[in-house]
Amino acid sequence: MRLPIDTSAMTFVVAGAAEPVRDFESKQQKTDENGVPLFAVALMVLGDTQPEIISVKLAGEPPAVAAGQAAKVAGLTATPWTMGDRSGIAFRAMKVEPAAASSGRQAG
Repeated sequence: MRLPIDTSAMTFVVAGAAEPVRDFESKQQKTDENGVPLFAVALMVLGDTQPEIISVKLAGEPPAVAAGQAAKVAGLTATPWTMGDRSGIAFRAMKVEPAAASSGRQAG
């Protein structure tokens, strides 16, 4: 079950470059159910609690973001998973892109 996440009160900062998601055994790049390549990008999430770093998977082209850059995340979902005695949450987004630059800056 994918659970949508409201990101309106969160700030995202890119924590690392986007990388292809690789199959553990074959080391080949994974694809989604439509055969589209998957990429993962590490994001630091700032909300009302401690900052956390999450890995977010996206299908398609790697997002054009750089480490340290503020980012905007669209369509973020969380999917709980369990494998044997391990469990966690997988994050997926429709899009990760640079956050819009502030238009309120003044030259001075």
